[in-house]
Order: sequence, then C-alpha cells, then structure tokens
Amino acid sequence: MKILIIEDEILAAERLTDLIKKYDSTIQILDTLDSIRDSVNWFQNNPAPDLCFMDIQLADGLSFDIFEKISVDCPIIFSTAYDEYALRAFRVNSIDYLLKPIDSESVTQAFEQFDALIKNIPTKKQVPDLDIIQKAMQMLSKAYKTRFIVKAGNHLSSIPTDDILYFYSEHRTTWIKTNKLKKHAIDYTLEQLEDLLDPNHFFRLNRKFFTSFSGIKDVMTYSNSRLKVQLLEASKEELILISREKVREFKEWLDQ
Repeated sequence: MKILIIEDEILAAERLTDLIKKYDSTIQILDTLDSIRDSVNWFQNNPAPDLCFMDIQLADGLSFDIFEKISVDCPIIFSTAYDEYALRAFRVNSIDYLLKPIDSESVTQAFEQFDALIKNIPTKKQVPDLDIIQKAMQMLSKAYKTRFIVKAGNHLSSIPTDDILYFYSEHRTTWIKTNKLKKHAIDYTLEQLEDLLDPNHFFRLNRKFFTSFSGIKDVMTYSNSRLKVQLLEASKEELILISREKVREFKEWLDQ
C-alpha cells in the first residue's frame, strides 16, 4: 500500500509515520508534505496514492482548500485537533478522522475501516465531497454565543452559556433556566438561537425547548421508537416528547 502524509508539524508527521509502520511495515510512505501549495503540486504531478492522511490545519491554510484547486482521487483520513462534532458532517465522505494526539489504537481502527471499504467496494474510489466539507468548515469556523445579557429590575447582568440549563418559549417570550434554577427573559427567539448556540452543547428538542446536556434530568423510551425527556425543575406532566424523526439525531448528540 502506498500512502501520502500531509502534515505541517514535523513531530506529528514522524509520530504518524511510526504508527503506520508499526501497523504494517510493508506500507510505503510516498512523501510527507506540509502545505497546500506543495500538496496541490504533488497531486498534479504524481499518481494518486492508495490512501492519504491529511491534517486539516496546514502551514498555509486549511487543507480543504486543496479540494477547491484540484481533484483528489483517493480516500482521505483526516487528522485534527478540531472538535469531533463538526467533523461528523463529512465523515461519511472520508474514510475516517483521527483526533490529536493520535495513538496506535486510532490508527489501527482507521486502517480497519479503510480495509472494510476496499473489501466491500473494491473498484470504487472513495473521495471527499466538497459540498459536505464546506458545510463542516462553516461549523468549524463559526463563533457561537458565549454569554447572554439579562435584565433584573434596573440592573443588567451577563450569564455565560455554560451556566444555562435550557431555553424555553412561554407566552411569546424566550426564557433561560440557569444552573442556579433561576429564570430570565432574553430578547431572542428559539429560531434565532439555533444559529447562535453551539450544537455540540445545545439541542433543540421541539418548538418550545432548547436544552444543554446538564439540563436533562431523565430520558425515557416511548412507543414506536420515540423518546420522552424530562428537564430539571420540570414536573413529570411536562415530559417532552421527541419526534421519531429527531430520535437518532438526539441519541448521537447524547453519545458525543
């Protein structure tokens, strides 16, 4: 097997090379590159490797820019220190991704996934989809809201999102419930919050509730593969029913 490594940190590249060789000493490392420019030039002048390990952050920018400049006709295993949630957006279009620091077990699992792909689809090239990668990049680069201003009488205070259990809509007003079990009105709709809150930390349960993990008291199974959720400081009569369409997404969010 012939492998190309694209990684701008020398020690990380050497570490990855050692782990690959440890997994299979017969693997040939074609080259180790550290920039978008060198990578584009390499792909333009060499046959595609069997597999490419590619860091997301390179010396001259994000490696996704490579796909905008040329066609990369080989499977990719991304390596990154970025948050895992955002990378799920394009995992289906790459073989796998490795979260830094990379260890022997994660490299072995990545190769096993690659071997399974080749076995099941021996004649098809698995290459990243640029549209999905761009979607992931929007998630990676987006700055989410970290504080909310609330008013108490004539006073204003700022509440960190880490202190918020959940948001909810009631009587045409959006409220937050804090970890001190106090509630405050805010000047945002739940629809606006969807663009402002980090989806790694908050999940919209339905039209009325947007919760953090810490705001959940209990999750119960319900008929027809549905779920019921009870939030802190909510009565059993206020159980939130998760629609069948959202159950899988909700479970994935819980299982980060």
